[in-house]
This record gives sequence, structure tokens and C-alpha cells, in this order.
Amino acid sequence: MAPAPSHQTVRLGRGKHSSPAQGVCVMELTSMLAGEPFTDRPLCTDPVIGGLLRAYNDTVDQQRRQDLYAVAASVVGTTAEPWIERARAARCIAFAESHRRRSRLRGRRRRPLALAAHLGKDAPGVLAVRALGRIDDGAHAEMLSLIDELVAMGGGRAVPVPTVSLLPA
Repeated sequence: MAPAPSHQTVRLGRGKHSSPAQGVCVMELTSMLAGEPFTDRPLCTDPVIGGLLRAYNDTVDQQRRQDLYAVAASVVGTTAEPWIERARAARCIAFAESHRRRSRLRGRRRRPLALAAHLGKDAPGVLAVRALGRIDDGAHAEMLSLIDELVAMGGGRAVPVPTVSLLPA
């Protein structure tokens, strides 16, 4: 009998999976690394970063997808205060806008960002991924750099720690 898949033995693949035995996406791997229940929406990861990574995982080719192993570990603990989430969303939208403008200059037609409202909380990340267009080595490097930038914006929402007074009341 084969051992149960672990974060060390799974292979990254497209889509959502019901268990690690069927494969994992980058966010499902993140949930495994964090010791959370198996999910593509782990609580330990900022929802903006999660949306970006779910979209990118499903867009990028199999070879480049394997580069996301290290990313899965780096996004554990990125859950942040709402203002950091908003800053990350704004950065994704700015990234998408800058690429959309460049792609228009090359004559490629893009949907207006306003049409992406149906994407919900994942919208900023999905827009950033879609704005890249074809994923070549340069676009892949840009996306990995954006992910690093979003992680560096802060995180690790503080868990309240009770204070204990050593002085008599």
C-alpha cells in the first residue's frame, strides 16, 4: 500500500482537488503546509494573494507551475489587517492596468476592468493574471515578483494575547 500523499510528495496541478491523492493546487499545498484542513482557501493566507495564486496556478503551464512550490510556503501567514488587503488589491489592479495599457499598444484587445465585478474577492488577482496575456519566461518572472511584493506588504495578523499583571490588584 502506497503511503498517503504529503506536502513533500504531491505534484501541483490545475484546478481544485477533493484530496491530495488527486493532486493539489498551490493554495491546497499552502493549506497542507499550514496544517489546516485541505482547501484551496486556507485561512492562513490573505484572500487577495489566494485569488491571484488560484488564477495563476490554473493559467500557467505545468513546468512553470512547479515553481509555485516555494510560493506556497511563502504565503503561509500572510493574512493581514483590512487596510493591507486593500493595498494588495490596489497593487494587483495597478499591475493589471499597466499591462492592459501595454497590451493595447500592441493592438491586443482587453476587457475593461469594470467587467470583472462578477469575480468577487478574487477579482484583483484574476485581473492581474489575465492582464499578463501569454505566459512566457518574462511574464512568469513578473508574476513571481508581484507575489513577492504582495507578501512583503505585511501580514501575520496578530492573535490577541491575554496580558497578565504581576502586580497585586
